[in-house]
Amino acid sequence: MAMGPLTGSERRGRRAPMAEINVTPMVDVMLVLLIIFMVTAPLLVAGVPIDLPDTKAGALDQEVKPVQISIESSGAIFVDDRPVAAEALSPLLAQIAGGARDEGGPRIFLRADRSLDYGRVMQLMGEINAAGLRKVALVSVSGDRK
Repeated sequence: MAMGPLTGSERRGRRAPMAEINVTPMVDVMLVLLIIFMVTAPLLVAGVPIDLPDTKAGALDQEVKPVQISIESSGAIFVDDRPVAAEALSPLLAQIAGGARDEGGPRIFLRADRSLDYGRVMQLMGEINAAGLRKVALVSVSGDRK
């Protein structure tokens, strides 16, 4: 009997290959990964916690270069690294505002020397506002510089 072909009863005694996939180990691994990600995700957020308001505003157009207005400690005004006389500033700002595609004009980066009088900076901001430019950002450097 040992040398002949296997009959049906003898074949059942041996282990037949299992055709099913055991998903239990895969589910266990996925649950462990899920717990790891749930624990580490809040740790990945860095920065100052701020409660920001909801808005319907679109994303900023990053292709448009902002206009940089700088005031030196001597009071000299520069628009995009070009010196501008104080009396020529208002017409130039009106021209910048007139060429804008959207309401409020292009973004303005205002850079002022720290030794300037606060009133002088506010006067320039008033001229920018009077020209119809509403998107003004004050530029500063990080506190690490001495």
